[in-house]
Amino acid sequence: MAFQKSKCCMTAPASNSKTSRLVEGIGRWALIRLSVIGDVFLTIISAFANLVSSVRQGGAAIRPVLFKQVYFTGLEASGIIVTIAAIIGTVIIAQTISLVGDNGTLTGKILVWVVLRELAPLLTAVIIVARSGTAIAAELGSMKINGEIETIEMLGIPTDRYLILPRIMGVTTSVVILTFYFVMAAFAVSFFVASIGWHIPYEQFVQGIMTALGVSEVIMMCSKSVLFGLTISSICCCYGLAVGTSLTEIPQAATRAVMNSLFAVFLLDGLITYLASF
Repeated sequence: MAFQKSKCCMTAPASNSKTSRLVEGIGRWALIRLSVIGDVFLTIISAFANLVSSVRQGGAAIRPVLFKQVYFTGLEASGIIVTIAAIIGTVIIAQTISLVGDNGTLTGKILVWVVLRELAPLLTAVIIVARSGTAIAAELGSMKINGEIETIEMLGIPTDRYLILPRIMGVTTSVVILTFYFVMAAFAVSFFVASIGWHIPYEQFVQGIMTALGVSEVIMMCSKSVLFGLTISSICCCYGLAVGTSLTEIPQAATRAVMNSLFAVFLLDGLITYLASF
């Protein structure tokens, strides 16, 4: 009996220690996420404040950086976006027709609900994170290690206006435009596949799309695209500028930027969809 009491007394502190470590780990994770959220909000607010001042002052130095970011993030990624959209449209049409038959009206509705509201902004954001998010974080981290950012500040050029603003505006603009490309490509390929493979009339297909397509769907797609673009660019800029003095921190910063951007994108997607359901 005494042995059992002593054994219980020995296991209780160990259990409490594991619980405290678990609570401490969860708290540390939450604090890190809250810190990242705070930095992202401050970066976005600073970008909009600098946007107003840059417009008033002409923004001649910022405009080339913005155009280069739009070219790299938007134009060069348009090919992969259209290709993936075509594949997704084909898969959705094939699966939908296998379930509901050659009902063109219902097929058009499902295409709007699945592609326009969900997959187009989400997959576009994921592609931008994988392609441009790592590049932004690595580029800014390399500039900081090489002393380029310090040199720019010594010349009296505000880094948040010259480096951060064009990247945030360029990525956000690119995400919005590429989302529209995704939708148009998916719809066009879906109609082609449905008409050639299953002989669905054009009128039924368009009627289903127009019936399901409303102002709320367009607003949801645009709001997701804008928020995804702002969040991705801000997170990648924050992690790129947080690099210290070691070259090994650059891939680490790029990895953290990608993972946190993906987490934020999926979280925002679920939150916006949930709020829009009311």
